[in-house]
Amino acid sequence: MSLNLNARVTPNAAVEPTSAGWKLSVGGGISAAYCNAQLDDYARLPRRRFPHSEFSFRLRARVSARDLPGTWGFGLWNDPFGLSLGGGGEPFRLPALPNAAWFFYASKENYLSFQNDKPARGFLAQSFCAPKFHPLLAAAALALPFSGRAARTLLGRVIAEDGAAADVDVTAWHSYQIDWRRRGVSFLVDGVSVLETSVNPRPPLGVVLWMDNQFAAFTPQGKLSAGILPHGAAWLQVEDLAAQAF
Repeated sequence: MSLNLNARVTPNAAVEPTSAGWKLSVGGGISAAYCNAQLDDYARLPRRRFPHSEFSFRLRARVSARDLPGTWGFGLWNDPFGLSLGGGGEPFRLPALPNAAWFFYASKENYLSFQNDKPARGFLAQSFCAPKFHPLLAAAALALPFSGRAARTLLGRVIAEDGAAADVDVTAWHSYQIDWRRRGVSFLVDGVSVLETSVNPRPPLGVVLWMDNQFAAFTPQGKLSAGILPHGAAWLQVEDLAAQAF
């Protein structure tokens, strides 16, 4: 099946077609402003109309350096932090709990896990599953101003999560595959499994490929932080993108 991917970029970022795919780049000189180069197939859709469920996604990829500031990756998610009130042709979309299955790189400033026994930074295969609403969310919101640790613990009871470090040289070409089925998700690198999980995101989801210079952290100690990291020139190349609905 073909994917209807559209580019979204900030100033000082670019998405350029190549002979077999795309090159996503950010920076050029040191930039302290937010930079994001992104391809996705859901930007103009409300979440209920995101295009995918039970889906196989594969590509080849490499990145310009191992330890880049910010995040980059590729896979499927529900764009949980997207906020749109429906103006300018955008769909109405409020923030939501995360549902995702992706290969995700997070620099050392990040801490992107709600569990203390799961990897939270580095290059990961990762899956999240969360309901649209849960009664504990109200308790977490009330607890957050007083105890970030308690709020994080409550969110960890609501958001199911699994992840594993993907120990590969990300600067070299590798093949990545995500098979998302009703029974769970399989993550493969060069045809070898790096994670098999029953943590199955709730559909529908959209495809996303991105590179940016932001960080977000919610540590086991309950410290919540986010921001922008200075970023020199960097790029993510992807080739041979293919997809199949099951």
